[in-house]
Amino acid sequence: MQNVWNQYRLVIMLAGVLLVGLASTLFVTPETKQAVVIRTGEPHSIVNIYTPDDPFGQTGAGFWWRIPFVDRVQMVERRVLDLDMGDQQVLTSDQQRLQVNAFARFRIIQPVTMVERAGDEQRLVSQLSPILTSVLRQELGRRTFASLLTAERGNAMTNIRDKLDAQAREYGAQIIDVRIKAADLPEGTPLDAAFTRMISDRQEQAETIRAQGRKNAQIIRAEADADAAKTYADAYGKDPQFYDFYRAMQSYRATFIDGQGSSSLVLDADNEYFNQFNGQ
Repeated sequence: MQNVWNQYRLVIMLAGVLLVGLASTLFVTPETKQAVVIRTGEPHSIVNIYTPDDPFGQTGAGFWWRIPFVDRVQMVERRVLDLDMGDQQVLTSDQQRLQVNAFARFRIIQPVTMVERAGDEQRLVSQLSPILTSVLRQELGRRTFASLLTAERGNAMTNIRDKLDAQAREYGAQIIDVRIKAADLPEGTPLDAAFTRMISDRQEQAETIRAQGRKNAQIIRAEADADAAKTYADAYGKDPQFYDFYRAMQSYRATFIDGQGSSSLVLDADNEYFNQFNGQ
């Protein structure tokens, strides 16, 4: 081995230098990354840039070359990233203070812009977080607490996403989605007062519904009584004797059958009340 080293030392050293040079020339870009080649401090090219229509495995990832000691390669995330917002207190249009917890999903679509204006993903998140908080406050501040419990909440999320996306584009990012994880009243007196007010509102609505029901029932009953009176009047006009007979039978039923024997009557047999029994 010593003889080999002595004889081929130059060749071995030259081969080592070539291998080191080759290794410093090539770099690997994973499927999950975008590589920005920075030459003399300025972005020069992009490897494996995100394109929506590119199928997985055919995006340009793999081995690429650079100029040693001149080019610097910065890897940028290609996958969807998270932007979580901690609990924030938001004042709604009806003066309700809410504890809101939201999150956003975004992707870097212009890595050069992101590198120039943010530097890396962590700094980008720190830049977008206050923007998300500000946009969320502005949008929810124009809405009532009750509206956030209805389908209108979806419209609010769409507006927040669009406004946040417009500002995120300046950093080379695209906002995919924004969602509210929780929107609750603060614990304590505000929450208790809100519950009391909600109970009072529901009780007032229930009483309004009951009053309307009683009004409708009275109208229906009055109309039915009027129809009955008209029917009786028409019947009396057509056949007074039959009408007297029918009314007498109703009176007898109410007195002797429906009353279940709880009433006693002592009347003369010739009393007018028993005319129908006497055939008169």
